[in-house]
Amino acid sequence: MNSIKQYTISNKEKVGYAFGDTAANIAWRPLMSFLPIFYTDVAGLSLAAVSLLLIITRSSDGITDVMMGTVADRTKTKWGKFRPWLLWTSIPFGVLIALTFTSPQWSYTGKLVWAYITYISFTLVYTMNNVPYSALMGVMTSNLKERNMLSSFRFAGAYFGGAISLLLIPILVKALGKGDENIGYQYTMYMLAILMIVFTLITFFSTRERVYPPKSADQNLKNDFKDLVTNIPWIITLLVGFLFVVNNSIKQGVAAYYFKYYVETSMDNGILVGYYLTALVLISFVAAAISGPLTNKYGKKQFLIFIMLLSMITNSLLYFASSTSIAYVFVIGGISEFLIAIVPVIFFSMLADTADYSEWKNRRRATGLVFSAGTFAMKFGGGVAGAVMLMVMNAFGYNPDAASQTTESLVGIRLNMSVIPGVFLIVAIVLIFFYKLDKKKMTEIENELEYRRAEESK
Repeated sequence: MNSIKQYTISNKEKVGYAFGDTAANIAWRPLMSFLPIFYTDVAGLSLAAVSLLLIITRSSDGITDVMMGTVADRTKTKWGKFRPWLLWTSIPFGVLIALTFTSPQWSYTGKLVWAYITYISFTLVYTMNNVPYSALMGVMTSNLKERNMLSSFRFAGAYFGGAISLLLIPILVKALGKGDENIGYQYTMYMLAILMIVFTLITFFSTRERVYPPKSADQNLKNDFKDLVTNIPWIITLLVGFLFVVNNSIKQGVAAYYFKYYVETSMDNGILVGYYLTALVLISFVAAAISGPLTNKYGKKQFLIFIMLLSMITNSLLYFASSTSIAYVFVIGGISEFLIAIVPVIFFSMLADTADYSEWKNRRRATGLVFSAGTFAMKFGGGVAGAVMLMVMNAFGYNPDAASQTTESLVGIRLNMSVIPGVFLIVAIVLIFFYKLDKKKMTEIENELEYRRAEESK
């Protein structure tokens, strides 16, 4: 039997892998936190138009993510199945995020068409980059504890990328735009795009693929899809990931509105929201760094239920914050974020487990297809979150052209910041109770797969 030590990954490679999500989150965090307010308050698009844009763009992601998963599974190069996609998408990835945060001085219709073209193009390239990147974790090692640690490194890198963008964007937009936010966003994203390209290439050059499908496995697409739709743990994981992203994206997206219109401070509100979001990401970085050992100790299922429930309760307390209670908002938001930041670490480790479960059950492995759930949850969840957030604000009378909002409109913003995200976590917690791949079961699966691979290698 192959020894577990054979699949141990060096810290250098773990860090290299983490940089891939650093690149992704330099782009993804601004999409959650600043793109809605960029579209409504800078580009001048209506709430209804932006909501529809987010829903239409993200509703197609399920198809494109699955397609990319199947393409990646069938990619054969000297670099492996998944790594080459990081090389091929690195430059388009950076260019398109810059174009997405650009609004040409055209008519309203022209601006809306530009928004559709650039946003859809970016999400397609994000799919081509992030589905293979996520799947790469599943083939770098088959050791369960190593995967938990690798996922922990990954999200430490992700939160590092988020901190870079969320801290720099408000400062650079103001400095580079000199009063013109459109120009400020454009130049800022040019600079961040360069970082994205560099970090993506670091991941390509520093990682290796080691786990391969069984030699006897067929490459029948019909069988791959059959395995996927009958993989109940995968379906549950997909839904939980989607609900988590909706929860987190609503909180991230409404923060810019919350600080702009509700918070009363002598500071620049745009800079303050950057500090707030950066503080949350730095807290998330710490949470991700310690989540691997904690998950190994307590197990994924029980730990996930506990942190989701506690985060939901804590975040709801933000509704009671007064407009001048800045410290209260930072502390409560920070505690809630520390807890919920552990969820994606566990989520992607669970996806790797469901890939192992499928191989154990069906003697076939479609890692890319399984991990397409990750990007689908991220993108579709983010789109649904943006639409929900904007529909709530619209229902409460938000006016993007007003210098200040009505008391009723502020209630809608406060609900988005606190109570509404928790509704999605309640559903996620219920679903987790039906997840059957506990620590005991996964140890059994790991040992059996190790035995099979050892037999095939003889």
